Amino acid sequence: MSDVVTAAMVVIGDEILSGRTKDRNIGHLAEMMTAVGIDLAEVRIVLDNEAAIVEAVNALRSRNTYVFTTGGIGPTHDDITADAIARAFGVKCDYEPRAYAMLEAHYSKRGIEFTDARKRMTRMPEGATHIDNPISLAPGFNIGNVYVMAGVPAIFQAMLDNVVPTLKTGTKLLSATVHCPFGEGVIGDRLTTIQREHPDTIIGSYPKFRDGSFWTELVVRARQPERLEAAKAAIEAMLAEITPAN
Repeated sequence: MSDVVTAAMVVIGDEILSGRTKDRNIGHLAEMMTAVGIDLAEVRIVLDNEAAIVEAVNALRSRNTYVFTTGGIGPTHDDITADAIARAFGVKCDYEPRAYAMLEAHYSKRGIEFTDARKRMTRMPEGATHIDNPISLAPGFNIGNVYVMAGVPAIFQAMLDNVVPTLKTGTKLLSATVHCPFGEGVIGDRLTTIQREHPDTIIGSYPKFRDGSFWTELVVRARQPERLEAAKAAIEAMLAEITPAN
């Protein structure tokens, strides 16, 4: 469908998988993508391992409109994302002249040595373009359909704010919520039938437990309002036919 634009995300970092750092970027990206009509289709979390990053990025960029990565573009030895992305695209990775000059001037102005570690933050794959970083200056970069950004949430969010206006967007998913007083076991078969009868919608079923009883939150999503309303009406009709004894 021409009105469907998809995205994927690669979260890079041993500290995420070890639990030392709690990811805050997935949820933010999901909210931003939903707001502009892009479907976040999948997320991978990988170690600081070049082969793992290359495999994930190549797999995801081949089947999604956009891929966003977070983490691994800092000044330390384990910040290997730039090299991995260059390898994924089959190009060289080296100091990017404009980024180098920008950071060199920045540290000189502050009277801070522009060390080899800090210079690492200016390395990009050949042909990449900058993603501006209004917080700490060191840029992210874009190559092909891949957008490489920092893992620090505040910096990631600021970079993403600069990226989103440049993206192709799709038709936004509309949603409607229906309260179901029954547990999933009561409605499961009926809901399956409704989903089959309304293939252009996505029906989510989210079980809840409160005050000693189960109930379910049903969320209908669709791109066309008339199809959303039709599926919602079918669910409401189904619920009206169920008695507590069922």
